[in-house]
Amino acid sequence: MPPTRTVVIRHGQSTWNASGRWQGHANAPLTELGRAQAAAAVAGLPAVDAIWSSDLARAQTTAEIIGAALDLPVRVDARFRERDAGDWTGLTRDEIEAGWPRYLADHRRPGGFEHDRDVLARIIEGLVEVHATHPGETVLIVSHGGVLRALERYCHDVDRAFPNVGGRIFELDGAPGGAGTPGAAATPGAAGDLAIVAGPRLFPLDDGQATYTTAP
Repeated sequence: MPPTRTVVIRHGQSTWNASGRWQGHANAPLTELGRAQAAAAVAGLPAVDAIWSSDLARAQTTAEIIGAALDLPVRVDARFRERDAGDWTGLTRDEIEAGWPRYLADHRRPGGFEHDRDVLARIIEGLVEVHATHPGETVLIVSHGGVLRALERYCHDVDRAFPNVGGRIFELDGAPGGAGTPGAAATPGAAGDLAIVAGPRLFPLDDGQATYTTAP
């Protein structure tokens, strides 16, 4: 099966991004700036053959704005949603620090917070289907910062924060990927071993339009 190129991007700015609240599975909508970011990102993205999206409103609306500009439908898939923030959903960093002192500094997480292994299990299951559905094509997946960073860790890369509508290219191939290959990882899936290779990062917006928010 020919490889599939995926362009995985984070959604535009949401209302909870703007107020610094951890979202997780909460369904905060885009701000007007977030809608403008989605529209502006079109010119900076590579050409794509299909668009998939997380089912959460901030990602789905971003995908629909891009899809309207490119005349492409959006396929919604809950497997690409943000990780569940558990007991931190809706809280700011200050509120988290007050309730869970030093948890953030020590990289500890609260009850209900979705573990990387569970996030990756559903993401990879979704990517197996994307690869099977679009061999040899380029697919835009509008998702979330936590999803992107989990994929970077899975590909043995250093994860860093992504701006709104920033993203990264990931190549999907049905051939097994060696665990010792830099930037590549393989996983058993419905289509056999799926190799996921991290490509370049993408920054479709200029510095004047980009917004960074570290809360997932």
